[in-house]
Amino acid sequence: MKLRLVAVGKLKEPHWRDACDEYLKRMRPYADFEVVEVGDRDIGRDRARAMAEEGADILRALPVRAHVVALELGGRQLSSEGLSAWFSQRMLDGGSDIAFVIGGSAGLAPEVLARADERLSLGPMTLPHQLARVVLLEQVYRAFRIMRGEPYHL
Repeated sequence: MKLRLVAVGKLKEPHWRDACDEYLKRMRPYADFEVVEVGDRDIGRDRARAMAEEGADILRALPVRAHVVALELGGRQLSSEGLSAWFSQRMLDGGSDIAFVIGGSAGLAPEVLARADERLSLGPMTLPHQLARVVLLEQVYRAFRIMRGEPYHL
């Protein structure tokens, strides 16, 4: 399975980078997971333009045939077991190329949401995009452990 995360902005603080690197390392036995960072824009001057520019960068970074999952507050919420079952079903359906998208502080451009095959929420609370990245990677790792019947208590 080939997974890609397209995320707006770089992880500048070492604690965010370290956490993401740890989960990416743990996932190596389960899936090929690539993180692509696109530049964030200053939303203070022109929010709509910043979102459009970030959106264009996101769309260019998405694999053509990928099943695109946009992370957004209004998306479908899954339990860890539900996410594991979702991955299992995608594999059974032959969907081996999945791209997750995390927007910046302005959210996701309408064009990105239109390209998404589905929308997923990490919960009803708004998370900073750096934390959302860590949570997504941890939950994907957990989903693969659950799928394989492996304990998850690390």
